[in-house]
Amino acid sequence: MIAFLEQYVTEHKRSFMNRVLEQRTRHVTVVMEDIYQSQNTSAVIRTCECLGLQEVHIVENYSKYGTNKKVLKGSQYWIDLVRHKSRSADNARACLRQLKEQGYRILVTDPSPDGVSIHDVDVDTRLALVMGNEQRGISNQALAMADQKVHIPMFGFTESLNISVSTAICLSTLLAKLRQRNDVAWHLSDEEQIRIRLKWLRNVGKRSDLLEREFLKSIS
Repeated sequence: MIAFLEQYVTEHKRSFMNRVLEQRTRHVTVVMEDIYQSQNTSAVIRTCECLGLQEVHIVENYSKYGTNKKVLKGSQYWIDLVRHKSRSADNARACLRQLKEQGYRILVTDPSPDGVSIHDVDVDTRLALVMGNEQRGISNQALAMADQKVHIPMFGFTESLNISVSTAICLSTLLAKLRQRNDVAWHLSDEEQIRIRLKWLRNVGKRSDLLEREFLKSIS
């Protein structure tokens, strides 16, 4: 199917996909916990996609997921968004428990002085960076399940940065370290790359749904 759909995509786009896939990672992910402003959610998703993350988790206990298309700039089509929105469960707990089972170390962003500077975080293991609500910050549940508190060193009077700016700084710091490591398997697996390549080809191809039906008929 991939080979068939690639016939309808320009060489430039195919090469671009290859370059992006080579830098994609799930070694680091971001968890947005009850972000209520759609422009903030959208800005974080766009930041994550631009910096090479393949997966973002959205916790919806109190705030429903909303987006701003002008801010997203289409970034949502290239990244996997995992929504935790059960009405009968603590979605923060469920999300973080799932990530822990997948081998992630949970980092919560918190300006308190007992945390670790983002510049001192070790990238040997998988990392899930939790960004809290704009007003309440990180929930008690997330704090209780965290493996480590992290903060961005501040040198001004204002206590905190906007969530999208904070995410960009934290990810830039972590990913710069990660991409310098040859002893950490941070790239996507071959199987993941195949699945994502097919998804992307479906996104960029004109009438890819019609083309797929024609292809399936031809081999049946």
